[in-house]
Amino acid sequence: MMNDLTVGKPEAVLWKFCMPLFGSVVFQQLYNIADSFVAGKFIGENALAAVGNSYEVTLIFIAFAFGCNMGCSVIVSQFFGAKRYGEMKTAVYTAMITSAVICILLMAVGLVFCDSLLGVINTPEELMIDSKLYLDIYIWGLPFVFFYNIATGIFSALGDSKTPFYFLAVSSTSNIAVDILFVTVFRMGVSGVAWATFLCQGISCMAAVFVVFQRLAGIETDKVPFFSIDILKRIMTVAVPSILQQSFISVGNIIIQGTINGFGSGVMAGYSAAVKLNNLVITSFTTLGNGISNYTAQNIGAGKLPRIRGGFRAGIKMVWMLSAPLFVLYFFAGKWILYAFIDDPTALALQTGISFLRILSPFYFIISMKFVADGILRGAGMMGKFMTATFLDLILRVGLAILLSHTILKEIGIWCAWPIGWIVAVILSLAFYKSGRWNDLEKVESGKNVE
Repeated sequence: MMNDLTVGKPEAVLWKFCMPLFGSVVFQQLYNIADSFVAGKFIGENALAAVGNSYEVTLIFIAFAFGCNMGCSVIVSQFFGAKRYGEMKTAVYTAMITSAVICILLMAVGLVFCDSLLGVINTPEELMIDSKLYLDIYIWGLPFVFFYNIATGIFSALGDSKTPFYFLAVSSTSNIAVDILFVTVFRMGVSGVAWATFLCQGISCMAAVFVVFQRLAGIETDKVPFFSIDILKRIMTVAVPSILQQSFISVGNIIIQGTINGFGSGVMAGYSAAVKLNNLVITSFTTLGNGISNYTAQNIGAGKLPRIRGGFRAGIKMVWMLSAPLFVLYFFAGKWILYAFIDDPTALALQTGISFLRILSPFYFIISMKFVADGILRGAGMMGKFMTATFLDLILRVGLAILLSHTILKEIGIWCAWPIGWIVAVILSLAFYKSGRWNDLEKVESGKNVE
């Protein structure tokens, strides 16, 4: 199934394309939420803290997978929109070969420096064994993470958002069942949580890659090269900034996690549960932004720049409709949701989670606009401007988190750093979007170079 995003009313096209993407991200987050749920309910508060602690390190690896996804997806979208199918196939093969090399290098680094990475974030001694165990197993499953991300990026580039949804719906629900089986029946503890995710992601990855190659085989072209330096350079133009952006965010989160760890396991457990709920929201915004990137890239490839503005307006409507119920749920019912993650929580853990959600959730309406604008900037290849806004947000959040944690606010000060960074980043991203040529009809041309 392939869909041309360059025809039809922008709002209708984006709604049809992005809704399965939103469903996909919900199921994707079920992997992590299931891990935290099972660890907290069936093993204990320390196990929940260990899983959450390791998760911050895994985000570094995910950053590379995400960057490869974006680089491949944007370039493939542009070739697809321009109907240059031979180059599109070469872009897919080039992305997969490059991703394999990067993945092998990251696995080597992760296995060698696992202890050091956990030490950097001040992992408490009582959590070190479980944290290392979870992280080691995760690293061995890294190829599945990489190639699944590449596969979903290709599906999205071809205008197909339903196939990834089907894969994730099956694999994530299976993960919950296998999590519970390994922990409650086989008594595998934290390792059972990690192995469940490994197996379910592995099966999903292999199925997705198989379908990708089937889909490409159905597109008739002349024989094409399996690797192109020129296309690799184009992919890296998008991928490297995306990797750097996500990597720096991950490093920033690790620094923040280290600061949080200084307040003890109770605060760690509360934060671990609450941040998973927050990540569900942020990842949803990110995924919708990725869908807008594909929409933008296809239309740029087809030389239809005026459609970008319609995509922006439609994107804002979508993220605000998502923000409203999540704000109400987290702000007013966050306490009861947290109970699902922590069995017999301490007062400190529960209050930590409640405070985090109540401080951040009102600002979902603001930060969501950044992801829409960023999606357009990435799809247009305006990576420098995209990174500027993102890095400023990160620097402010990390710096203020450290600073405010040493005041009378203590851990509350860390949570307050998020909205400040978000507000500044949104202002910049919207300004950069407004500078795009699609907002100046007199300058709109049919060329493909937007920046």
